[in-house]
Amino acid sequence: MANKYKIMDCTLRDGGYYTDWDFSPNIVGTYIEAVNSLPIDYIEVGYRNNPDKTYMGEYGYCPVSSLKRIHDRCTKKVAVMLNEKSTRVEDLVNLTEPLHGIVDMIRIAVDPKNLDRAINLARHIREDGFEVGFNLMYMSKWSEYENLIPRLAQLKGVVTIFNMVDSFGSMMPDEVAATIAAIREVTDCPLGFHGHNNLQMALINTLTAIKCGVVSVDGTILGMGRGAGNLNTELLLTCLNRQGLEVDFNVLGDVITAFMPLWRQYNWGTSLPYMISGANSIPQKEVMAWSMNRAYSFNSIVRAVDNKRNHLADNAHFGTLDVNHYKEVLIIGGGETVADHIEAITEFVNTHPEMAIVFATARHASLFKHVKNDKFYVLVGNEAKRMEKTVPVAEFNGTCVLPPYPRTMGTDVPHYAGKRTFELPKISFTGDFEDSCTTVALQTAIEMSPSSIYIVGYDGYRGQVLSDKEMELSNENRLLFSQFEDYTSMRLISLTPSLYRSLHVESIYQFL
Repeated sequence: MANKYKIMDCTLRDGGYYTDWDFSPNIVGTYIEAVNSLPIDYIEVGYRNNPDKTYMGEYGYCPVSSLKRIHDRCTKKVAVMLNEKSTRVEDLVNLTEPLHGIVDMIRIAVDPKNLDRAINLARHIREDGFEVGFNLMYMSKWSEYENLIPRLAQLKGVVTIFNMVDSFGSMMPDEVAATIAAIREVTDCPLGFHGHNNLQMALINTLTAIKCGVVSVDGTILGMGRGAGNLNTELLLTCLNRQGLEVDFNVLGDVITAFMPLWRQYNWGTSLPYMISGANSIPQKEVMAWSMNRAYSFNSIVRAVDNKRNHLADNAHFGTLDVNHYKEVLIIGGGETVADHIEAITEFVNTHPEMAIVFATARHASLFKHVKNDKFYVLVGNEAKRMEKTVPVAEFNGTCVLPPYPRTMGTDVPHYAGKRTFELPKISFTGDFEDSCTTVALQTAIEMSPSSIYIVGYDGYRGQVLSDKEMELSNENRLLFSQFEDYTSMRLISLTPSLYRSLHVESIYQFL
């Protein structure tokens, strides 16, 4: 079957958003071997970037030596991408001049607001003898840019392919067709399509684009790509195989198998937050960061995306916390030692009736339902949902505390606690992890001006090998405890066993 369109696989470039553009030599080797045997015309292997302060791996910079190795092994055309926002014409002498003979196409990622500047950049690259792919982003929002489509007439003779990029995964097939028709009225420049998969429309949108006459389409193995990911190359090839495209499915299976460990590690693909962001053309960069953050619950991510959709700084605003002075404060964490020593903790609390209790998490709140002390419940992340399970409305007689307004992940409060919910005026002791349960608990204690602060249930994590989540949380708490003591000059006394060296452990039994 002779195609009227070309297929570009962008796995190493788009997939690098999950791996920081590092891929093992074995995976890259398997990938190149597979591409050589599959009906793929181009591979986009990564970015050519100016030096940056953030870490990017091999395929974030694509050193000439790396590109030579790929060129020598790959029988298909090779492309790299430039970020127009960080590339100027004078940078080309370092970024593209050394690529003659080893790279066929230079693609440019273009923000519509920089269209004219990007066209000038493309003109210089084309005059230097490269094929030029012009990737215009944010396709679903093009109507918001004044006179954008008529201005695309300038691309004729300047670019090899004008790629329509559905950055938010928001487009519908009829919108793709209508956009192509509108572009065709102003230019006959060859068109391509790059779909994202927030709404699972990447395949049908790509097939629609092919039907409408585009000459280039993009995909990635297993859909690996930023946020919700891209069109799966294997899915596109399987569909086109029904139309006569020859595909070696054994080879396709091998390359899928090679990338499966990465998929299990990073779990890219669409989800409800990405669907909401796609349906409303919300950038998925933040959604991706939230989804990969162990501290943010699924519900909080959806709430944050929904706030962005409604153009809200936050979905709720409460009065400022104004608390009495308490001589002593007990902060209760979620560690198992709370349940292990609950009788001793209860006895200690009952002998200190004027002591405030701050629940950093409501995990063990039900164990304290008969305690008469003033209670404060931290509401961060999924804590409102947890509190509704552990503190029924009939047992609630405390105060809920939120981080300062506005909250990055939005606000969730138990349905019965709205009138007893307040937000901190500020976080004074740290500039890190301001939406952490521990941060809010410690700041709540600061607001109470106590002379003594006790802690239970911050056990730390035992074992020689910790999970990524355990390691991150351990490091976070360790930093917060240290910053708290530096700021307040107060000792944080743990009354239950703890592996945190920044806590001063004293047995609760000596106080009974």
